[in-house]
Amino acid sequence: MSQQKIIYLDNNATTRVDKRVLDAMLPYFTDFYANSTSQHIAGLTVNEAVENAAWQVSDLINADADEILFTSGATEAINLAIKGLADQDRKHIVTVQTEHKAVLETCNFMESIGFEVTYLPIASDGLLDIQLLEEIITGKTLVFIGMFSNNETGVMQNISEISKILKDKNILFLCDATQTIGKIPIDVKALGIDFLAMSAHKFYGPKGVGALYLSGKTKLKLTPQILGGGQQRKLRSGTLNVPGIIGLGKACEIAQNEQEKDQKRIEALRNKLEKGLLQFEGSFVNGNISNRIYNTTNICFPNVNSEQLILTLGNISVSNGASCSAVTSEPSHVLKAMGLSDEDALSSIRFSLGRFTTEEEIDIAVERILSLATPFATKAI
Repeated sequence: MSQQKIIYLDNNATTRVDKRVLDAMLPYFTDFYANSTSQHIAGLTVNEAVENAAWQVSDLINADADEILFTSGATEAINLAIKGLADQDRKHIVTVQTEHKAVLETCNFMESIGFEVTYLPIASDGLLDIQLLEEIITGKTLVFIGMFSNNETGVMQNISEISKILKDKNILFLCDATQTIGKIPIDVKALGIDFLAMSAHKFYGPKGVGALYLSGKTKLKLTPQILGGGQQRKLRSGTLNVPGIIGLGKACEIAQNEQEKDQKRIEALRNKLEKGLLQFEGSFVNGNISNRIYNTTNICFPNVNSEQLILTLGNISVSNGASCSAVTSEPSHVLKAMGLSDEDALSSIRFSLGRFTTEEEIDIAVERILSLATPFATKAI
């Protein structure tokens, strides 16, 4: 019996590495393998490639190359940005209830060392009440931490409006752009973002590498969380993951050139998928459908056990929550914060499309999901 081809609709969890990214990386495993901090010709050659990758990353977000710090991914970048501010006099952090666990767990840690953290609620459509943000800020507030677009619903916050309030109050802005980078243009200067976290594997690069943008205008210096040989201006020690960094840079370069083309095609496929699946009686989209990233839809199929359905789908890869917590049967904290009942949250599925999704795959997915969801609709969760 031949194995069925995977229909992958879980690109918010991770993406397939673009072959052009892989081709750019391969020589740095076998030919250009020197340590990038070594002072001989081989090392200097590799260091030049790393500097070029920093330029590729910075160019994508309109930053300067020396404002890019390479990390193992967005989780490390977020940890460094938040914990690195621990020595400041102001001890109040503001974030949102629907943030990724990388933010929420790090904020929990900050509370354990004496910081006050405010977790702002969101409306039923997933949007933050900007006025509430303005009201909660005090003279002790150090930083606001917020996603650009949510990993589960795709809902996009009004980053420019948030930034304006923060700048008026002299509050730092850490933006988790993990699900947005490479999909739409981001200009950190125009948006007034002080710190921005990203992971390569969310936009067709390799796993295990990411970056933190640190605005050169930010006068506060982060306290390093990893000590050692003093690499990367002593802010993040350790031998650089050169092949990964090269892959991240190449993924950024491709995104810069192809974002517009990708958006037009993927958004059309997402809309087709959504229209087809909403034929299921009583189904509805979770989150604001006007302010969301174009590759994502999160749909509730009332009275359907999403976990059972996902297992039954076999070769169709979808998710009922964030990839880091999808192994649990707990309702999504994002959907709960939006006011969904446990039953509706556990009946919801996230679909996230990508560069390699095809129209044929969408047609197959709609047909299979509708046919398989119906039997489950009669079963209690």
